[in-house]
Amino acid sequence: MGAKVLERFPAGSPRGSWPAEEFAARRRAEGEPATVVMDLETDAFLVVVPARDEDRARAGVRGTARE
Repeated sequence: MGAKVLERFPAGSPRGSWPAEEFAARRRAEGEPATVVMDLETDAFLVVVPARDEDRARAGVRGTARE
């Protein structure tokens, strides 16, 4: 399963501030299945949604046996 990154947020946000979670919550309220994941290489939180078939086709990604 592929994923599309909607937004990136630096991991060093002030205490009590969760901008990635807030952004994802707004997307979920609009009906998108947004999830927050951590990108350890860039020390950033990513808000992602599952890649749609047309997004995967544009990227040249083929389905896996588990799909």
